[in-house]
Amino acid sequence: MSCSRGAWVLIVLGGIAPAVAAAGQVVNVLYAGSLVSLMENGIGPAFDRASGDRFRGYAGGSKMLANQIKGRLRQADVFISAAPAVNAQLMGAANGDWERWYVTFAQSPLVIGYNPDSRFAAAFKTQPWYRVVQERGIRLGRTDPKLDPKGALTLMLLQRAQAYYRMPGLAARVLGAPENPAQVLPEEVLIGQLQSGQLDAGFFYSTETSEARIAAVRLPAAITPKAVYTVAVVRAAPHPKSAAAFVSFLLGPQGRRLMRRHGLTLRRAALTGAAADAPPDIRSLLAR
Repeated sequence: MSCSRGAWVLIVLGGIAPAVAAAGQVVNVLYAGSLVSLMENGIGPAFDRASGDRFRGYAGGSKMLANQIKGRLRQADVFISAAPAVNAQLMGAANGDWERWYVTFAQSPLVIGYNPDSRFAAAFKTQPWYRVVQERGIRLGRTDPKLDPKGALTLMLLQRAQAYYRMPGLAARVLGAPENPAQVLPEEVLIGQLQSGQLDAGFFYSTETSEARIAAVRLPAAITPKAVYTVAVVRAAPHPKSAAAFVSFLLGPQGRRLMRRHGLTLRRAALTGAAADAPPDIRSLLAR
């Protein structure tokens, strides 16, 4: 992953400054951890080739990344989240005015992914999912609802399911406490834990299971929450022109083709917030 390529601060020695300048700007992109493959293997390299700038990504839970932006713990040019509610926490004077606008552009429903070598794999194929996840000894994984929208959507899913199936207490039986340490893991390690056999099943977005070729159970539409992906240029971005170019690339034809290829469901791009503050190239994309 490009997010492991080094520190955020680039020290340029006088003797190599011309070479660095020729390589273009580094665009620091903080993005939802469910988009690792899309960003690192798709959008990032394609943007580098098309623009001459250099994508540098850092993945994590959307709420955690927003908190790091607000706390000035990470410097970002672009922020991509998995929930518009997270963007709202960065808008307005009370929140530091870190974003003045954002664009929603894609979505992905929540699914249950399972390890095909798990002793519960056959049950996931033949039995109702809500029975399998209650089996004694099953090892489930999910993300922290305080740090990641997917964790919050997992709680929502189980709360909806207990009403939908008329099974009071289902959420507590499956998940335990909202921040149950036996289940809650960082978003960026959840897939690896499942693939290595440390988990039997987990709650993921469909784009993640599609990318990693993980067997998945799709849930009834009536109870299935979705990630809604957003993108914004962060206020005081170190490289605002390159940041705007990255957003334009993401929302443009090549970016949209890559998103489809990586399993995202595209939405009609829509801008929320101060439209006049969005760069003209981005506004022109939304008008098409």
